[in-house]
Parts: sequence; structure tokens; C-alpha cells
Amino acid sequence: MIHSGQQQRICILGSTGSIGVSTLDVISRNPDVSVYALTAHHNHQLMLTQCLAFSPRYAVMADEATAAELTRNLKLHGGTTEVLFGPQALCDVASSTDVTVVMAAIVGAAGLAPTLAAVEASKKILLANKEALVMSGQLFIEKVKQHKAVLLPIDSEHNAIFQALPFNEQTPCYEQTLSQLGVSKILLTGSGGPFLERALSTLPDVTVQEAVAHPNWSMGQKISVDSATMMNKGLEFIEAKWMFNCQASDIEVIIHPQSIIHSMVQYRDGSVIAQMGNPDMRTPIAHALAFPKRIDAGVEPLDFSSLAQFSFCKPDYARYPNLQLAISACDIGQAATTIVNAANEIAVAAFLTGTIRFTDIYRINYETLNQIKLDEPTSLEQIIAIDAEARRVAEQLIKQGAN
Repeated sequence: MIHSGQQQRICILGSTGSIGVSTLDVISRNPDVSVYALTAHHNHQLMLTQCLAFSPRYAVMADEATAAELTRNLKLHGGTTEVLFGPQALCDVASSTDVTVVMAAIVGAAGLAPTLAAVEASKKILLANKEALVMSGQLFIEKVKQHKAVLLPIDSEHNAIFQALPFNEQTPCYEQTLSQLGVSKILLTGSGGPFLERALSTLPDVTVQEAVAHPNWSMGQKISVDSATMMNKGLEFIEAKWMFNCQASDIEVIIHPQSIIHSMVQYRDGSVIAQMGNPDMRTPIAHALAFPKRIDAGVEPLDFSSLAQFSFCKPDYARYPNLQLAISACDIGQAATTIVNAANEIAVAAFLTGTIRFTDIYRINYETLNQIKLDEPTSLEQIIAIDAEARRVAEQLIKQGAN
């Protein structure tokens, strides 16, 4: 395993998103990490700033026009970064022999191929793209084992669980069973989002501005909406199944509005170990980047004397039907989780553009799952085909609703 005492060369997939920005902030505080490549979708303005600050060898943009704009601006400012574009370039930089660690932070299904390329190149992978496990959990973990890649969780909840498990650097968490570790249950915490106490009858009237206003975390629009519906917690539930080699029955979701306890592990002897900290993604990023050592994350420690209280409750599935749908899909299998994830991406995008109502997100996800035959995939090509079909069905359902 690569430790922080060695010079690490990082490729950040999704450097202009919230995780990417936080990763660069941690790197700026720690000279043991150098930036080899940065990738982004279309935000060439922020990418220019990042390239000038960190001087990566490569920057990858989504298309040729955006890449040309970035190249022109880099030349104007004396930047030396070479600009590439397109899906193949993403895979090339993620699997480069010059890279030792890959931050997988591209949101959605678009991040799957370059993350798998990093796995097949035996990299240390900091996994912030939960869709890699939601869409292709079994295939993904099998490839991690086959290529002896190292997989470390970045989602605050999974990173918390990882920190609360017994330390074993040689045997990763996805190669042991909870029983072998003396664990009886994983307790996955969630804040409940901005609508924890809002009247159910008013949820159809939720605006985009209200849905993206998370009470504790600063995140992108898509993941903020997922937090409001608690689909995000559902996707994390599925991810936890694969990351920690367990079953759906081994995981319990707990609402914890303060977001101070990021998740817990319950042991056979009655002990419960929790990981706590201020809600700042730089903490799990720094932990995984340096594992098993510790480095400065730039995050203030908790002041327990100023904390008012911790509260907990069970999730109300009438309020959060997307959470229940994701948990059910987890029990059904890989095809179901791939369909729900794809449909949700389409539905959330439609909500963000005002095409559907907030409560229609669940309807689209549910109806998409029920319209597609559930044949379990055995290859990445089959997974991608299921994903594409789910998107087609979801888009058709949205069009039907608009007519």
C-alpha cells in the first residue's frame, strides 16, 4: 500500500467539483502529493486556475471546443499543462504508469470507465464516485481483487465505517466478512436533508432552490437533491454492501440531523464505535490520501463543549420513498441497482430544469424499475446496456408526464 511518506502522484477525476476542490485544498497543505492530471467536464475557467496553481502534466476536458479554450487561456498565462479531451483521455490519465493514486470524483455513470481503468492499472483509488459500486459492485470488486488495486472510501459515511472497523492494512475491508471482524451491524447515518420536518403534503411544491439547500454539507446540485430525497443514502446503502462485503440485512440507516457522527459500527459484544468530526469532506479525503498515516486536512476539530445535542430517529419511508426503493433494489440485485441509479440521474436532471416536480423523482425511479426485465449482468457491456435502457425508459416516462 502507498503511504504518505512516499511521493504520491495523483490524478483527480472531477477536479472542478466539490470533492476535487477539497482534494486540491488538502494537497496544498501536504508536499508529499504532486498533481499529475486534472479532469473536468466543461468548467474551463476553474480548470485554468487549478492548472496554474498546481501545474499538472495533463488536463482533460469533456470535448474539443472546451479543451481548445483551456489551451488558449493556458498559453496566455504561461501555463505548461497539456490539454486532452474525451472519454479515452480520461481512461489514459487514470491508468498512466506515472500515476500512483486516483481520486475518482466524477459524479454519475460517466465516472465508471476511467475508475475501472485505474483499477485495471492496479492504482490506489480514493472512491468518491459511488456509482462505480452501485452500477457494477460485484464486477468492480472482483477487478479490484484481480488487479491488486487498493480501494479506499471517500464518502464520509463509508470512510467513517472504514475508520471504525479493526485496522488491517494487509486484508482490505472488501475481502473480509463482518462476522470475521466481530461486527453485528453497520449503522449508516444520514442527516435527513432539508425536509426532515416539512409537512408531507407540501413536498410536491418543493422548489429547486429549497432542494439544493442542504443544512450541513456544501455539495453539488445533483447530490444535494439526492440528499433531500435520501436517494443518496440509498445509493450509499448499496455501496456499503459491496465495500464492506456484507448483505442488506447487515446495514441499518439512522437519521442523525446534526451530521457529527458520520456512521457507526456495532460489534458482537455490544460495543458501538462511531467516527465523528465536523461535516467537511477534507477529513475523509486526507484520511484516505495518507492511510494508514494522518495528515493535516485543514479542518477544525470538534469542540464538544459547544455541541448542543445528538439526536437520532428511524427514517420515515413515506417521506423518503427513494431510500426504501434503493434498499429494495439492493436486495434484488445488480440490474435493479443499475436501473434505479440511471433513472434517478435522469429524474433529478429533469427536476433541476423544472420539467418534473420533486415528488415525481420517486415516481420516475419506481416506474422505470418496474418496466425493465431484470436479467443479472455478467459484464461491463451488459451493465452499460442496462444503464442505457433505464435512461431511455426514464426519459420516455418524463415526456409522457409532460404531455
